[in-house]
Amino acid sequence: MRRQISFGRLGRRLGGVLGVALAAALVHWFQGGRDAPPAAPPASPSAPAATRAPDGVPAGRYTLAGTVTKVADGDTVTLRVGGGQHRIRLDSIDAPEAGHSAQEPGQPYAQASQRYLEQLVGGKTLTAQCYEQDQFQREVCALILPDGSSANRAQVAAGYAWAYTARRGDYLRDKAMPELQRQARQAGSGLWGQAGATEPWKWRYECWRNQRC
Repeated sequence: MRRQISFGRLGRRLGGVLGVALAAALVHWFQGGRDAPPAAPPASPSAPAATRAPDGVPAGRYTLAGTVTKVADGDTVTLRVGGGQHRIRLDSIDAPEAGHSAQEPGQPYAQASQRYLEQLVGGKTLTAQCYEQDQFQREVCALILPDGSSANRAQVAAGYAWAYTARRGDYLRDKAMPELQRQARQAGSGLWGQAGATEPWKWRYECWRNQRC
């Protein structure tokens, strides 16, 4: 009789231990431990980093990556992409016009603007963040420099291009340009060192079209 009582006590103790273990297991189950996903593997160090445009530059509809083989003027370059050549028109800016003939003379600082852009992008492998083609079949793009900044903005900030505010800003995608121009003008940078600087769109109309240079 004494042996049977001992086994009964042992059974009750075991039952208590098993009950605690079962309760802990149920808590773990309902907290999601059973179905917790495994930790994500670390990113591969060889994976290419995503190209990110400068803050405020509108996202392009498509991108082109290649090497700048020619800088025609302060807002137009040629980009070699694979076996093809793409003419890139830098969006949101307008650089001083280079001369084409006696009837279409160039503006002051046109060569300086071209040289400055050449120093920025010439021979470099860059990404162009593009929006559309213009009437001359040029790709209209923001040209992203190796440090992630925009060559378009750099031209305006240095005083070698205008913010393209013609037609009430129809060509102005990057809204940072007017402030960059204001700062360059206040500092007398680049073309702002001359008196009476004329916007290229006015120059094309007044000088080239109406011969009032």
